[in-house]
Amino acid sequence: MNKLYYIILSITVFLSNSGIAQETLPVYTDYLSDNVYLLHPAGAGIGNCGKLRLTGRQQWMDNDDAPQLQTFSFHTRIGDHNGFGLALFNDKNGYHSQIGGQITYAYHINLSGPYETNQFSFGLSFMAVRNTLDEREFLLDDPAITQQLNSRNYFNADAGIAYHYEGFFSYLTAKNLLLSARNLYNDQYEDINLRRYLVSLGYYFGGYSGVHFEPSIMGQYIERTHEKFLDANLKIYKPFDNGSIWGGISYRRGFDIGEYEAPNYFTPILGVNYRNFVFSYSYTKQQNDILFADGGFHQITLGVNFLCKEKFSREGACPNLSGGF
Repeated sequence: MNKLYYIILSITVFLSNSGIAQETLPVYTDYLSDNVYLLHPAGAGIGNCGKLRLTGRQQWMDNDDAPQLQTFSFHTRIGDHNGFGLALFNDKNGYHSQIGGQITYAYHINLSGPYETNQFSFGLSFMAVRNTLDEREFLLDDPAITQQLNSRNYFNADAGIAYHYEGFFSYLTAKNLLLSARNLYNDQYEDINLRRYLVSLGYYFGGYSGVHFEPSIMGQYIERTHEKFLDANLKIYKPFDNGSIWGGISYRRGFDIGEYEAPNYFTPILGVNYRNFVFSYSYTKQQNDILFADGGFHQITLGVNFLCKEKFSREGACPNLSGGF
């Protein structure tokens, strides 16, 4: 047995449980908890409020080496057109970990007036990431194993566009555009093509008494492996004075490649918006016959909206644009 065995084993566990292929911010279901900026740079400053969000995601609650992710994000609009964003993240899974941050600039064009929901946006994010492999517990007598904490820095970028019209919303994003090897393992084991493409579409049926609905889909395509995933989502809102209670269901369907069975995930989510505060909880469980891991992922999101301006004139504007109820 040699270093290659441990690399393959570690990478397999890391990718299957965290779902991130050693890239920047992983693609989970954070966007459903009014945190669309984590996936789409055009979402920076997208609405009438600045937004601060904290998330914590954990698998196997009683295991110190279990997959876990923490994020901090902030974005706001300055003036009529300029959006700025900042995100920090800490992602850890067994022997692998990465910490990083991104800064984002977005430009928003109001096509029907300053508070109408007819808006085109584009955004660009730049990231810096420190990726670490801990070999201190690889106790084989093999000169290829350093038995040290090995770290490398790398940079990346995302770009995207968005369009909102009344209750309709859409995003198109290309992720991981700066292709450079980190040399954390060895050049022959790493592929530098991590490009991933995301498209989100949805419609918010709001502006009516009683219950409001928001169906949406998100598709993603990974260029190097040709993997495809489709999220089918439904969120339901029940407004009350100064806020709303909301819940939703997301089903992520992976499409098989040859003999490989793509993972499928089911995620219920529950949230509360009160005044400018946001809380949500979600639980993600894999649904395949053969599971990568038996435990599911728990995720909590805490948020606050601030520097809010006058709301958009149409009550049926989607919550990520209008700041919610």
